[in-house]
Amino acid sequence: MPVLHLGSKDFEAEVLRSGIPVLVDFWAEWCGPCKMIGPIIDEIASDFKGRLKVGKVNVDEAQDLAGNYSVMSIPTLLFFKKGKIVEQVVGVMSKEQLVEKIESII
Repeated sequence: MPVLHLGSKDFEAEVLRSGIPVLVDFWAEWCGPCKMIGPIIDEIASDFKGRLKVGKVNVDEAQDLAGNYSVMSIPTLLFFKKGKIVEQVVGVMSKEQLVEKIESII
């Protein structure tokens, strides 16, 4: 399953009403650390296909979503389960650390 590019219009349907846990990466084009974690997020989407939905929100294009979830620095990863945030990570982490966190959630 490819990474979903989420905006205000589809966030509720894709994330809040999802039947499986969702990882949402809040990022921006100009953010160096976001570029570092981007390929890891893409790999996670493939590795957890069918067990985890993965989406990205560009904070410059969806400032309302960033505000709703109090995203102050990026990258911020929010983990949703049954429409609720169950975990939040700010900054870059290794793929191994991220996989460990995901395994504890799903």
